[in-house]
Amino acid sequence: MADRPLRRLSLRETHEQLACGALDAVALTEHYLEAIERHNPSLNCFLGVDDAGAARAALRSKARWAAGTPLGLLDGIPIAVKDNIAVEGWPHTAGLAGWRDNVARAQGPVVQRLIDAGAVLLGRLNMDEAALSALGDNPHYGRCHNPWAEGLTAGGSSGGSAVAVAAGLAVLALGTDTMGSVRIPAAYCGVPGLKPSFGRLSTVGVVPVGCAFDAVGPLARRADELMEV
Repeated sequence: MADRPLRRLSLRETHEQLACGALDAVALTEHYLEAIERHNPSLNCFLGVDDAGAARAALRSKARWAAGTPLGLLDGIPIAVKDNIAVEGWPHTAGLAGWRDNVARAQGPVVQRLIDAGAVLLGRLNMDEAALSALGDNPHYGRCHNPWAEGLTAGGSSGGSAVAVAAGLAVLALGTDTMGSVRIPAAYCGVPGLKPSFGRLSTVGVVPVGCAFDAVGPLARRADELMEV
């Protein structure tokens, strides 16, 4: 399958490729990692990529598929995570310069759910500083660029999440939304994004903005797949 069509497949379409054996999780992950290496320098949506961790997760997924014991819809699916959501062992900066050396010591529950479902975590995504803007322009880690036209804002604060999905660098992405931080960049980048009802997804491990309003929300290629995360 040609490069661009594969990166444009939705969650369910990618799952079907894995289920029918047309694709395996290792090849799929390698494809996305290569795409990130090629396109991220101009988009700046990924702040860090966990090549080794993604490769290990993909190997485990491939073995499950080969044994006929996949964990479900997300098994082997490449997913990326906003940088204010804790992933154990990854830098956890929330877009703040003073947190460059901060490393998450534990997994956020939403991340653990993805891991338990067999997802392949690709890396952490750019965001507005402390999630306090909607421009996708971080003064410390650089602007996250809209993939559709040079010079246009990607929106924020989950700009990296929207760009990663829109540009075909992840099948799904996690963002966070307090006052529009998933919905704004989703709209600007032309992908579906959801702010779930308060409390639907745990915000433990998320750097808070407004605890009574914060929510973790997914971004995907199809609106009907937003509830699958």
